[in-house]
Amino acid sequence: MNLTINRTVIWTLTILTFVLTSCAGLKNAQLKSQLDISNCNQQTTFNYSKDDLPKPIHSLDIDTILTNRFSFQSLNTANAIGLIDLLTEYVYLKKNFKVNPTLERRIEIVELAQKINQRLNISSLEISAVASEMDCEEERADQIATYLKGKEDDAESKLTVGAIVVGAVGAITAGILLANGDAGSTPEFIGIGAGLTEATLGVMILLNKRKIEFYHSRNALKDIWFAPETSTIFPQSVWYYLTYEKPDGSIKSIQKQLVDKWLGFGQIAYTKEKNKEKVYSLFFGEGGKYKADQLANRANMHDQIEAQINLMKQDLKLLALELENLNNE
Repeated sequence: MNLTINRTVIWTLTILTFVLTSCAGLKNAQLKSQLDISNCNQQTTFNYSKDDLPKPIHSLDIDTILTNRFSFQSLNTANAIGLIDLLTEYVYLKKNFKVNPTLERRIEIVELAQKINQRLNISSLEISAVASEMDCEEERADQIATYLKGKEDDAESKLTVGAIVVGAVGAITAGILLANGDAGSTPEFIGIGAGLTEATLGVMILLNKRKIEFYHSRNALKDIWFAPETSTIFPQSVWYYLTYEKPDGSIKSIQKQLVDKWLGFGQIAYTKEKNKEKVYSLFFGEGGKYKADQLANRANMHDQIEAQINLMKQDLKLLALELENLNNE
């Protein structure tokens, strides 16, 4: 009987040892090297001054020949990509050509139309390039979050199995002792030991939240959060698009809308001020130790920025359609 009990105890300890050692920390050197450096940016850092940014459209004296033919949305997009002067010249050329349709004016119209279309195409590519970087950063964070969550789920499964096995072994051992007429306190001690072990494993399941070091020296979230005058990540046209707002409050900047959503939906909002500073430093600094849910949250925030940047293409499309309507007049 003692031999049976000893074997049972040894088996139980073996299972616990397997469970506990399988919950060891992350030590994948290759993975760690991938966490330190991002390859999402394939271009040089943007370097421009405040004076290089487009002037706010509400501060410009836009010719009525444009305001009568283009929507505010299209004109603001044209201003963002530096097309206001070319559009003004183009519309006047079209108007004068109707009055006096000379070959020289016809050639000027064609050449100017090519310049405008080229600017639209380059701007579209620029928007796509920035959006692709946001998408890449999203995928990078999401991939690591999925990896980390998989490790947590694997450890949780093993801890759960361990708790079940310990409980079963404890119950069977105590039952065998009682069935063989053991009137001592051994069955009770086995029951208490099994219960304590199950409780310990249960606590380990609750505390099974891993962290991993994840760094981002080039941080788009930081620019959206702090809204500097210029950005090294977003080009002039995109940064103007993200930060433009009317002084009367009728148009709120996309940058502020993003920050409001992050706060409103609790993506970076924490009750305790101490926790706030830690989270702000983590998300808007150069990185640190992330949990799986924090990495997933970071991925979502990049996805939201990407979506807003891609919306700029809709405005480009509207501008192109209104320009096409002008050509059909």
